[in-house]
Amino acid sequence: MINGAHVVVHSVDADADRAFLRDVLGFPHVDVGGGWLIFRLPPTELAAHPTDGPPVHELYLMCDDVTATVDDLTEKGVEFPEPITDAGWGLLTRLRLPSGAQLGLYEPRHPTPPGR
Repeated sequence: MINGAHVVVHSVDADADRAFLRDVLGFPHVDVGGGWLIFRLPPTELAAHPTDGPPVHELYLMCDDVTATVDDLTEKGVEFPEPITDAGWGLLTRLRLPSGAQLGLYEPRHPTPPGR
């Protein structure tokens, strides 16, 4: 039986991004050796969206109040390259990792699955 998901973020500066996930976002982690950190994530959802183009995957971190989260993370030096937008189903933005890669951040306004 499937009991979880393992997300991989490929990075041009994995050490810096690991430090960000550990020190700035504060995700609990375990060092599996050689500086490889595996992070525990909060409860997760999975959605399948249609596309007319090539299939892609996206990662969004979820929060209860995107404005407060952006304010808190901005105080910690996190950059947000785009403003918060209202997509109807949620408020979303992106945060920049130290490597330059971006992760989505959103406050859902849609019903969420039970158990979250």
